[in-house]
Amino acid sequence: MGVGASIVMIALGAILRFALPGSVLGIHFGVIGVILMVVGVLGLVVALLIWGPRYRSPSAPDSDVVEERRVYGRRPPY
Repeated sequence: MGVGASIVMIALGAILRFALPGSVLGIHFGVIGVILMVVGVLGLVVALLIWGPRYRSPSAPDSDVVEERRVYGRRPPY
């Protein structure tokens, strides 16, 4: 589950929990809403823990490889 799906589940759960009162045929919307919000939060945490470290900025100090090469016996071109 990605970040977007987790946010959708949290929003849908909040709508079910806080906007729809009561129950229909023994199905309590508040309980289903809480379950969806908990699953959405867990999915968001897992998605950020798994995918978060992979997204690094190109300016991170350990991402640039610098190699200095010395050539002896030649005169510099400048």
